[in-house]
Amino acid sequence: MEKVFASIITIGDELLIGQVIDTNSAWIAQELNKMGILLKHRVAVGDVREDIWQALDEESRQVKLVIITGGLGPTADDITKPLLCDYFGGKMVVHQPTLEHITHIFENLLKRPMIERNAKQAEVPDVCTVLLNKQGTAPGMLFTKEGTVFVSLPGVPHEMKWLMTHEVLPRIPELFQTGFIEHRTLLTAGIGESFLANLIQDLEEALPPHIKLAYLPNYGMVRLRLTAFGFNKTELAAEVTHHFN
Repeated sequence: MEKVFASIITIGDELLIGQVIDTNSAWIAQELNKMGILLKHRVAVGDVREDIWQALDEESRQVKLVIITGGLGPTADDITKPLLCDYFGGKMVVHQPTLEHITHIFENLLKRPMIERNAKQAEVPDVCTVLLNKQGTAPGMLFTKEGTVFVSLPGVPHEMKWLMTHEVLPRIPELFQTGFIEHRTLLTAGIGESFLANLIQDLEEALPPHIKLAYLPNYGMVRLRLTAFGFNKTELAAEVTHHFN
């Protein structure tokens, strides 16, 4: 087993200007944490080809897993899929199960004609593993390059969550041999962060390197969180509990 680090890249001008709040990254990070994967970076990038390409290069040099959300829709500003096709050196082909799924949505659910723009969403790079999106029209895609796994998902939250839950997270044990992450939290009140840090300084300095203490202040209270990483879940839980008590 090894430490596996991941980065999340969210794509869209609306995220950069604050028009849309990025809830996807928070949810993905929590789910990866449950799988024993440590998050290295969360990066927001606009709908600019060069910026997305640069983010892919920079993050893939540091992590084994890159999760990308956004930019898979049918409009001109959705540039993620053709960029990924170029980035991984593939060509676009029609994924027949996705085309049949999109056709079913328009003919049986929406009851309206499917235009060419919608049908093109069934086109995917021939170098990816297609993740069929049963909650929408844009499929997810999984790529590998130089030992790093890249997963591209729609930015629509309920579609992203469905694909993560049913297609991505179940593959994690097949792709990586990860360790375990344990958290413990304690809520304190009536004492400031600085005073609290002085009070427990000896305890904090005695923590082993694989256990970290975080101070999470709020109005009138401070939450203390211990986070530990290890390869034996039972022993790790016991160790964290020992230090927490």
